[in-house]
Amino acid sequence: MNCWPVPKSHSRYLPCDGESGSFWEQRQDRFHCGVDIYAPQKSDIISIADGTVVDLGIFTSPSQVRYWNTTYYLVIANNGGTFFRYAELDDVAVEKGTAIQAGDFLGSVGQVLHIKKIDDTCPLYIRQLKEKKHTSMLHIEWHDRPLFPSKTYLGGNWFGTRKPEGLLDPTSLLESISD
Repeated sequence: MNCWPVPKSHSRYLPCDGESGSFWEQRQDRFHCGVDIYAPQKSDIISIADGTVVDLGIFTSPSQVRYWNTTYYLVIANNGGTFFRYAELDDVAVEKGTAIQAGDFLGSVGQVLHIKKIDDTCPLYIRQLKEKKHTSMLHIEWHDRPLFPSKTYLGGNWFGTRKPEGLLDPTSLLESISD
């Protein structure tokens, strides 16, 4: 059973190719590695599928980028052999090693962007997110192999011209989910 990850999201609309928050969206000097689901801060996040929590930690921080708030991520190894990264969480309600069932509570949506620190020097897509009031979201990635830290990856963005090996587009999977 697959579950929509943010039951109280603003909508179940997923950004299309090239739209802000879409998979592999080109962001001038970087590419977006997942799909963003916009929702009110503190909205519940639930697991899409069964699996085990294999990693968690800080995802964004003002020490990395001045207009970011501190948010968290967790990675679930799914029983089907793929991995989901749930990111930009306000808090995480599970621990590494926890067995997860589809629909289990994982944490809550975080507000990744610090609105007062966004100005004309920030990237255009960040200014547009502020204008649209899309500052809190679940960032979700899908991989076919374990994830490794990389100097070319930061906050859901890939600073390279080719997709990292194993990065999958979660759009069609998310579109197929219904409660």
